[in-house]
Amino acid sequence: MKLQAALDTLTLDECLKLLEETKGYIDIAEVGTPFIIEEGMVPVRAIKENFDNIEVLADAKIMDAGEFEADKCFEAGADIVTVLGVSNDETIEGCVRSAKKYGKKIMVDMIAVKDLEQRTIEIDNMGVDYICVHTAFDVQASGKDPLEELKAVNKVIKMRKVL
Repeated sequence: MKLQAALDTLTLDECLKLLEETKGYIDIAEVGTPFIIEEGMVPVRAIKENFDNIEVLADAKIMDAGEFEADKCFEAGADIVTVLGVSNDETIEGCVRSAKKYGKKIMVDMIAVKDLEQRTIEIDNMGVDYICVHTAFDVQASGKDPLEELKAVNKVIKMRKVL
């Protein structure tokens, strides 16, 4: 089992300080989408340069230009990059090509996918490394149970890296 820390709204200095304080406990540092929007790939590079024993997940939530954008994340030092499950198949396949080129991993974030079971079956056959069952905060607030989505994915998935 691996422990992942989500780093979404910290400054770069706060992020590095937190990772220093939790060194030895954290396996994966997730550079969250808000952090990427604010700082670009700077936090990915900084974490990789300062903490070589921590995997870096760039939560880029790629929606288009899959191979190109994943390449940029991997070149910055990401070990895992996210692409949205609502993306076109070609976008996800481009991300998978990029990951193979760099010897890294792709995680598909299933946020906003309407037919979760059908899309999981399709994505499961594309060679991705992880499928992330992600129930949006706004959707949870309206009463949607994330556990139900996890059960739906678990029913149809062949690969077993479900987050």
